[in-house]
Amino acid sequence: MSRRVLVTGASRGIGRAIAERLARDGFAVTVCCRERVADAEAVAAGIRGAGGEAHPLAFDVADREACARVLAEQLTAHGPYWGVVCNAGLHADAPFPVLSGDAWDRVVRTNLDAFYNVLQPVVMPMVRSHQGGRIVTMSSASASLGNRGQVNYSAAKAGLVGASRSLALELAKRHITVNAVAPGLIETEMIRDAPVEKIVEMIPMRRIGRPEEVAALVAFLFSADAAYITGQVIGISGGLA
Repeated sequence: MSRRVLVTGASRGIGRAIAERLARDGFAVTVCCRERVADAEAVAAGIRGAGGEAHPLAFDVADREACARVLAEQLTAHGPYWGVVCNAGLHADAPFPVLSGDAWDRVVRTNLDAFYNVLQPVVMPMVRSHQGGRIVTMSSASASLGNRGQVNYSAAKAGLVGASRSLALELAKRHITVNAVAPGLIETEMIRDAPVEKIVEMIPMRRIGRPEEVAALVAFLFSADAAYITGQVIGISGGLA
């Protein structure tokens, strides 16, 4: 049987590229989404059409009770996951003096609280399986560089780094690796309204990254060749960070 992996925020963008790449590498992928169920179903159908294994799963990573309920049902029905990619995220940008409490809460709950909401229900079953495993969290170059108008986003992504490093220490002897990937500017809907031309001038490679490049890095971290890599933050930003 293929090893089962869970990818959150997998209906589009980086998450979709990761789900498709891991499926090509032989993993059975749970394609998670919050609202874009039709998109997640399309991703899963495309994976199956290419000969892989996948099924969609809808829940809100910011909703702790929903995560616990849905993931418990999945574990009961299918057994433990071998790997998890915590990719789901959002941003709500504004200068800090006018940043609303709602914008702060929505970003932190989806980008940081989801670390607990998603991983806490699935980690112990991973440990008890005695099969090792992989966990990858999606941080950001903003976690180390900061970014104007993204105090909430940068704080949440930096929090993921600390959480990932600490969990890596707890799980290392169980042969479960935990690493954070920190993309820079990647060609997704998230940068649709960004001043891309100005930002590209700041990137040493003078181009925007592609979701497939991030997916390739995650795929490496899920491979046997990466079994001794844990507790790391790996940037993929064209030299920006």
